[in-house]
Amino acid sequence: MTAYGSRGARTSVTIVGGGIGGLTAALSLLRHGIDAHVYEQAAELSEVGAGVQISPNASRVLHGLGLSEELARTGVKPVALHQRRWDDGRTLARSPLAGPLEDAFGFPHYLMHRADLLAALATRLPAGRIHLGHRFAALADHGDRVEARFANGVRVEADVLVGADGIHSPTRGLLFGPEHPRFTGCVAYRGLVPAERLRALELETTTQLWMGPGGHFVHYFVAGGRLVNFVAITEQDTWTRESWTDRRDVADAPAAFEGWHPQVRAIMEAVDETYLWALFDRAPLRHWSSGRVTLLGDACHAMLPFMAQGAAMAIEDAATLAACLADPGSGVSAALRRYEAARVPRTARVHALSTANKARFHLPDGPAQRDRDAQLSDGAGGLSPGAMAWIYGHDADRPSDQATR
Repeated sequence: MTAYGSRGARTSVTIVGGGIGGLTAALSLLRHGIDAHVYEQAAELSEVGAGVQISPNASRVLHGLGLSEELARTGVKPVALHQRRWDDGRTLARSPLAGPLEDAFGFPHYLMHRADLLAALATRLPAGRIHLGHRFAALADHGDRVEARFANGVRVEADVLVGADGIHSPTRGLLFGPEHPRFTGCVAYRGLVPAERLRALELETTTQLWMGPGGHFVHYFVAGGRLVNFVAITEQDTWTRESWTDRRDVADAPAAFEGWHPQVRAIMEAVDETYLWALFDRAPLRHWSSGRVTLLGDACHAMLPFMAQGAAMAIEDAATLAACLADPGSGVSAALRRYEAARVPRTARVHALSTANKARFHLPDGPAQRDRDAQLSDGAGGLSPGAMAWIYGHDADRPSDQATR
């Protein structure tokens, strides 16, 4: 089905930002016969060295875009989510993934290096759809068209402009003014370790989540099993800079987790370089659109990484936006209203649960921690496949079914 714009030509969309959300949006729009181009400020497409979890709600979209073979090649299917105690490694809960999850929801759960996912998306796009070296500077909504202006002097007109330009989104700033993120009191050390170095640990192909007083630690395989990705979150009083790419001495992370299980410390001690990421919280936006301009992914619902759903929500956004714009009975304004109605409540719910998990994962040893652990052992821990069915079973390509979910 091909959608047509206000002048009778094929609907056109300018996407600002060449990350996971922006490239998924371009592929989704092209799939619906919509003319989409991506404008990225960097001189080359790149992602920081970090892992990303692609749960069935997101892999459903990516498989529909023809990426199943590439995901199977570079992704890792975890056999379980293993939640453990910080000091003695005791199992608090073990929820099956891999086969059982795929059987239940129809699509796999993948653990991936972000760069592998970005490369898979970019390779799938036709030539000439990604324009590098274009830093977004301004926009002008002319009523029947919207114009994007870039710092290199290029101006582009389209029926719709999509800001998929991340947590520091210039598009969001132009639409709604400056934001005021709040430091959460948490920082995250992250790193990638060659799996060969950790062979003695005999790590399972699981996502392991270790919970302890004032912090938690997550690790899993990526890059076809060649690397182990870790994220080590700990609490800190103050921070002023929000970045994925602040390097730190490799000794800092193990020092912050003194007394934790030897496996946790061994993984951190095997890394060549460590990055520190300060975690800021943002209130969800109530509206994402103005005129012919809308937002997608972290630009409108940046969330803490404690549900592993940030990338998945951006991928869902992309699929839903494309489906709304492809509806032949809708003009742009109506399509963007449908997009918001489908996406705002769902992403706000995931945002709230992600925020709540900060306190839940970091309980000090004591009565509340023992109650949490008892709930986990009873299968009521909130991250089991049953509890996550409303996330995993979601079909983002069907916006008419989403508004009440």
